[in-house]
Amino acid sequence: MRDNLVLITGCSGGGKSSLLDRLRARGHRVVEEPGRRVVRTEQAQGGSALPWIDLAAFLRRALALAQSDLDDVRDATDFVFFDRGVIDAASGLAELTGTPVLDDVAAASLYRREVFIAPPWPEIFARDSERRHGFDDALGEYRRLAETLPRLGYTVIALPKTAPEARADFVLSMLKR
Repeated sequence: MRDNLVLITGCSGGGKSSLLDRLRARGHRVVEEPGRRVVRTEQAQGGSALPWIDLAAFLRRALALAQSDLDDVRDATDFVFFDRGVIDAASGLAELTGTPVLDDVAAASLYRREVFIAPPWPEIFARDSERRHGFDDALGEYRRLAETLPRLGYTVIALPKTAPEARADFVLSMLKR
């Protein structure tokens, strides 16, 4: 486990990216969500590894990218904040295929023990060109992560439904404890 690698996950459209923008503005290193990067690449290249075309291929690419992201920061000593990560993609792929993708012991040591989770927040949920699924799908994603993370030994800390700046204060204060 790397105490400086902080996973921010949870419900799609729950304000994770806004929070991470504030952390980045404060000088922290932030790793952008693998899924959004996969979608942009596939759309630019006319590819089919998109969640609305080939979900399994999309999740495999997101998983590979998330694993590469971890390799890229292996020497970091300051906090690195991840907008989603290996566990998100691996748990989605395992649910889709019915086959575990990661060893639970290995998955339990990828990030800091405390994981921040964005709860469902329908008032701010919005679809866009990269997020075409609806709120019900986002709820399913949230439930899967809320069950998977504790099973892997992570302590799940719910993000408050507050402005991004206040959320950044909350995360940093929790990390200092």
